Amino acid sequence: MKKSLAVILSGAMLLFAACGGGGSNQASGDKKEKTVTIGITQIVEHPSLDAAREGFIEALKDAGYEEGKNLKLDYQNAQGDMNNNASIAQKFVSDKNDLILAIATPSAQAAVQATKDIPVLFTAITDPVGAELVQSMEKPGGNATGTTDTHPDAIQNTIAAIKKFIPNAKKVGIIYNNGESNSVVNVKNAKEALEAEGLEAVETTISASSEVKQAAESLVGRVDVLYIPKDNTVVAALESVITVAIDKDIPMFVGEGDSVKRGAFASYGLDYHDLGYTTGKMAVEILKGKKPGDIPVGYPENLELVINKKAAEEEGITLTEDMIKDAKIVGE
Repeated sequence: MKKSLAVILSGAMLLFAACGGGGSNQASGDKKEKTVTIGITQIVEHPSLDAAREGFIEALKDAGYEEGKNLKLDYQNAQGDMNNNASIAQKFVSDKNDLILAIATPSAQAAVQATKDIPVLFTAITDPVGAELVQSMEKPGGNATGTTDTHPDAIQNTIAAIKKFIPNAKKVGIIYNNGESNSVVNVKNAKEALEAEGLEAVETTISASSEVKQAAESLVGRVDVLYIPKDNTVVAALESVITVAIDKDIPMFVGEGDSVKRGAFASYGLDYHDLGYTTGKMAVEILKGKKPGDIPVGYPENLELVINKKAAEEEGITLTEDMIKDAKIVGE
């Protein structure tokens, strides 16, 4: 009887050990790296904003966050509709994403208004303080930070180029959506720069991309040059303005380099892919525990003159050696 009891106890201990070992291996086998979920909200599609998004994703990948492995991305585009814009932000909050990337000012404002708990990163923003996204550029505070696409010399340099390249110009037509706070700031700065150069601003405002071509046509015969600021609504329909500029031989200057590649004549611009990449590096810091409010807002580091050679020919501009000596030439 004692021997039988010993055998039973020994078997039970072996069974317990086997079960324990199996459970440990299973737990080890089930251990997986946490998947990070990031919602990306973008107000409208156009090359500059798309490039910023691509740069952001590339920075995450370079840091080891790769979609399909340890990263889930939920990209939503509002198509310029403010109701969609607000709904996207609310969706991301309801989904309890780990982080939100907001591309362009309206998207960032909606995201910041929707949550004080989820970290919000923004990019391609003209005036983060004026848009009430951060308390200051150096110390954002709250749950948001990111990058601005406003280089302090960009608008002034572009307006100075208008005066230098088109010396007979007197009136400059500006098309923008006065419902975009970023555009209002850009146009204010442009008007100040135009006045300093002795040029007159002729403004026309729109509220939707479908109105852009008519607005451009309304400026024909009234202006010598067109200037399109960094306005998401207008840039989304930029080809409408380019068509008018070509048909009527009106030199067309813009607020960023990607629009030059699309057919505008010239701009002092920055690389939006690089801007997005910088924002992506901020995201990595936040995912590793840093608070958004402790990360200063980033600025574009490089600014270059971009000239479209083909657009110059189509818009009746004769290029000189002085114009192109320090410029990046596209459209050849």
